Amino acid sequence: VVPLPGPCALITALSAAGLPTDRFTFEGFLAHKGGPRQARLAALRDDSATHVLYESPHRIQALLGDIREVLGERRVVLARELTKTFETFLDGTAAELLAQMDADSDQTRGEFVVMIEGAPARDGDEAVSVEGDALLQVLFEEGVGVKQMAAIATRLVGGRKKAWYAKAQAMKDAAEE
Repeated sequence: VVPLPGPCALITALSAAGLPTDRFTFEGFLAHKGGPRQARLAALRDDSATHVLYESPHRIQALLGDIREVLGERRVVLARELTKTFETFLDGTAAELLAQMDADSDQTRGEFVVMIEGAPARDGDEAVSVEGDALLQVLFEEGVGVKQMAAIATRLVGGRKKAWYAKAQAMKDAAEE
């Protein structure tokens, strides 16, 4: 698919991304700093709509790192240099796209339209709510190590791995007293 220029880069990119377009949200540029940017991504975690945002070339790798940390293995499509000679669409998980950019620094040039796959739809029977502290307690009782507890909690509940690690370590320290 070759997108035709339209009134804005958002629609041009979305038309060729191959992501669902029945529902999408436009977030514009997210915050420059990691904390507020991660908080906004966390707020989008359970929304099944495709999320579209813009990013500059000097912050694209930081954004992809945050997407990987907060949203996990979601499909991400990057569109850059739309309607120009070097128009490029990159498709994969945030981790895969970061690896591509590390291998080819030319991929970090130009303004980006970032499209993130929405959360998978959940059936009422399959939806399970997990409270983070309860999850850590179960993992601790099963003998899972602190580092693994933090990684599992981050993937299942979300948030920062560093914060989960601190909670898990505190739980371990309290049990040893």
